[in-house]
Amino acid sequence: MPSFETVATAPTRADVWHTANAHCRVQFQLQGEAEPDLPCRVLNLFALQGLTLEAAQIQRHDDLLSMEVLLGGLSWHRAQVLAEKLRNLISICSVDVQDAEIALGGPVQAVG
Repeated sequence: MPSFETVATAPTRADVWHTANAHCRVQFQLQGEAEPDLPCRVLNLFALQGLTLEAAQIQRHDDLLSMEVLLGGLSWHRAQVLAEKLRNLISICSVDVQDAEIALGGPVQAVG
């Protein structure tokens, strides 16, 4: 029986969390019930991940809150994981995530 050191196995899947993966700017579009604490819970999710937002916009439409969040420096996989975490928040109705370059029609310039 061969020793464990001589057996070489190739990884079966890509490491989607590796820091060398391409990063992008991501736009999250959320809709949820107009609860007073919903914006805090959404922003707290990003804060717990150590992420600083580039921009955020919140609007109320009757009984719903529409939120747009712009965030840079994420791999696409991490953006998808964050979107799933947002979908699991109480009072969230929908979450869409897309590349900010595509969503905003070209390279995004920081305002300020």
